[in-house]
Amino acid sequence: MIPTITISARGERRLQSGHPWIYRADVADARAEAGDRVLVRGPRGRPLGHALFSDRSQIALRMLTYGEQPADDALIRRRIEAAQQFRQSLRIDATAFRLIHGEGDLLPSLIVDRYGDFLVVQTLSQGMDRLLPVVVSALQELVHPVGILARNDPRARVLEGLEQRVDVLAGDVPDAVSVTEGGVEYDVDLRRGQKTGLFLDQRENRAAAAGYAHGRLLDCFSYTGGFALALGRRCRETIAIDVSEDAIRRLRLNAARNGVEVDARVGNVFDDLRGLERLGERFDTIVLDPPAFAKNKAAVAKAVTGYKEINLRALKLLESGGTLVTCSCSYHVNEAMFAEIVHDAALDAQAEVSLVEKRMQGRDHPVLLGVPETYYLKCFILRKLA
Repeated sequence: MIPTITISARGERRLQSGHPWIYRADVADARAEAGDRVLVRGPRGRPLGHALFSDRSQIALRMLTYGEQPADDALIRRRIEAAQQFRQSLRIDATAFRLIHGEGDLLPSLIVDRYGDFLVVQTLSQGMDRLLPVVVSALQELVHPVGILARNDPRARVLEGLEQRVDVLAGDVPDAVSVTEGGVEYDVDLRRGQKTGLFLDQRENRAAAAGYAHGRLLDCFSYTGGFALALGRRCRETIAIDVSEDAIRRLRLNAARNGVEVDARVGNVFDDLRGLERLGERFDTIVLDPPAFAKNKAAVAKAVTGYKEINLRALKLLESGGTLVTCSCSYHVNEAMFAEIVHDAALDAQAEVSLVEKRMQGRDHPVLLGVPETYYLKCFILRKLA
């Protein structure tokens, strides 16, 4: 018997609007086990498509196909192949990039990042976790990696009732891997680094920002030096700040490897921005690339305060004619809201500011139209006029 889920009229309308998620509240009847690929029916019994089913998450269904198209292993392989071909067409100037971006590649809750000859995989739902052997087999056949690592340690797996763990799925995976991006070489910790090792979604924004970088550079929330190294080669002095001692240690190693002088400091950016202002410091280029301040709706108000504070302080430290690169990876703070926050900060800083470029996550992290959750990274490149 085919595992089947019947959804409510509201759930059917959601699918008709183009959104591939159905929430638990709109599941009217479930005749399936956790992680099944299921047939989805409307309230009148009409087949609507096939989906991955979770019996624990608030997102109960993640659609794979619509209508009569089957959601078999062959479909998964074809979509992995299509994702790989798309990345090849981008001609990415890096040996590290996102190979599969979940819903953006019609493979919901599956993340695959490539680091040279190695792949890092995340399966973030019950259904995709069940499909891991199919995914690994297809990746081996199509990509021929030396090794595949599962970085299945994100908190999202807890919401699915899945174990958080890190495992080698195929071949051998070393503790550290060297990759290049835009001529910069990085040493990456695949097992313990943030996300899957690097913040790959900022690659194109770093390249764009480098075109405006000049003078004294301040890189805030620097992590292991993505912006500091890409922009620092064009600046006469670079200061980088991050709260993580390990990140700053790796930044120093990466800077030495690339011959870029960076004054890398362990510190709290909020405190350090105020401290630099008190000292009368001024910069020509400032980067603000903080972690997500709003990981849920309840955190939005506090996040708005945080984003405004760092942008206000940065604009006060910025010289006239200087460049501010300011980012938010909080999905719950949308682009319009983020623009308003930065404008309010400029008003309070008594700064005249123009928007030079409005950017988003890299092209290897595609946004699926009609699914706002897939558009999370906002990056504004601003010029302080006065």
